[in-house]
Amino acid sequence: MENNTQAINKFNKVAVIMGGNSSEREISLLSGNMVLESLKRSGVNAFKFDPQEQDICDLVHDKYDAAFITLHGPKGEDGTLQGVLEYFAIPYTGSNVLASSLAMDKAMTKIIWHHHQLPQPRWQTLQHKDYLAHNFELTIELPVIVKPSCEGSTVGITKVYDVENLAQALAFAFEYDNTVLIEELIIGSEYSATIFNGKVYPIVKIEAPDGEYDYKNKYFTDDTRYICPVEFSSGLLHKLEEHLLRGYAVVGASGVARIDFMLNQDEQIFFLEINTIPGLTTHSLVPMSFKASGQSFDELCLTMLNDARLYSKSR
Repeated sequence: MENNTQAINKFNKVAVIMGGNSSEREISLLSGNMVLESLKRSGVNAFKFDPQEQDICDLVHDKYDAAFITLHGPKGEDGTLQGVLEYFAIPYTGSNVLASSLAMDKAMTKIIWHHHQLPQPRWQTLQHKDYLAHNFELTIELPVIVKPSCEGSTVGITKVYDVENLAQALAFAFEYDNTVLIEELIIGSEYSATIFNGKVYPIVKIEAPDGEYDYKNKYFTDDTRYICPVEFSSGLLHKLEEHLLRGYAVVGASGVARIDFMLNQDEQIFFLEINTIPGLTTHSLVPMSFKASGQSFDELCLTMLNDARLYSKSR
């Protein structure tokens, strides 16, 4: 607990940034309020800060000297907020501007991972303007999963098994983003791994009803079963940890991040995406992973706060 005690005294006034105006506002408020109450229990002088209700410049005017980011979605985890905090010289949790931007863009992450030979499902992207111009050909065999490139929390996602349903799935995804990712649907088991500054924490296996780990089954039901830690063979675990650490490193991630992946029946690994501002709700995966390693939610929050930093050097 020595490092956590340091976190209490390291910052005088902490803004827990939550809410915002993205499609993930509801989940952000759940995460943020849990973090806020946790930090207060630990004696941290922490306050709610919602950019939808407060001027972002109040972070300076009200003399915050650290920010704990729980703002999910665009403007929260895509580098925008991180850039503001760098400009204001307020240390913050999570990854820097560039890594946040890259990780938020699923298509860009896939390009980077492909360059570094990390295992992924087959995929293709589609721009809205090209779709409207009828300049589109599906190059992946069905079934596929269609998702906005820059959204999270399973927002705008559809599994497509028949070509007749593809147009509807694309239209739905384009409601959230001008770039859509079409990805091979892997049949297998779903997992999530928490990485924190070069260490892989216990991996979570997700068993959702009918295999539908959607918005409802993620956050608002108790029907999804979580297994943590997962028992892997030593060989598979070594390979997973090696891939996970590389997947984290090549996008430039820092602090706590989560990589979601699947294993098919042959135990082939398929990386799906990386999340640099993972949820911290009662149903979230990062707290489960830390708990399995012997750390409470309060210890997790203090550890993350103690890791808050600036990445650009002051002049």
